[in-house]
Amino acid sequence: METTNFKIVSTNSKIDWTGRKVTGAHNGTIGIKEGNFILNDGKVNGGNIIIDTTSIEILDVTDPATNAQFAGHLASDDFFSIEKFPTAIFDILSVKEVSNHSYYLEGNLTIKDITHIVGFEAQVAHNGNTIYLSGKLVIDRTKYDIKFRSGNFFTNLGDTLIYNDFDLDFNITAEAAFSGQSKN
Repeated sequence: METTNFKIVSTNSKIDWTGRKVTGAHNGTIGIKEGNFILNDGKVNGGNIIIDTTSIEILDVTDPATNAQFAGHLASDDFFSIEKFPTAIFDILSVKEVSNHSYYLEGNLTIKDITHIVGFEAQVAHNGNTIYLSGKLVIDRTKYDIKFRSGNFFTNLGDTLIYNDFDLDFNITAEAAFSGQSKN
């Protein structure tokens, strides 16, 4: 069995986030610090993604002062506590092939030092020494102690309510770091 480790190319990878509220939505990007995928005989078998929470950007708020205030709020303890927790981590625990080039990845997602198992479908394209992985992960923020304006924890929020689920749409590029024979 040939095992190949693919290292994530942070500069060629991105995550788009979307958070929704009663009156609309906000969106932006967040960077990937590092990570890798392990392929056995050309099929994804494991890996991890380390997300740089300090890199969160808001794209839909164009006024600089409002954008800075919003970014500060996302960085605060109401949301991601980025001073205490500058990274979030997804460790792949299991991989099931759904169809050719499509996989269901399940693993531990750690945000703010709180870990839960999550799963999602990802598409993988393999081109020589490079792989491209894309997919969408929907996260219930309240499981990670992000309860600000959640209807599960606060009443009478009216149109200030923020929905619990947020989306991470990712497009990741990874390049082969090394390959070798494995007896496993």
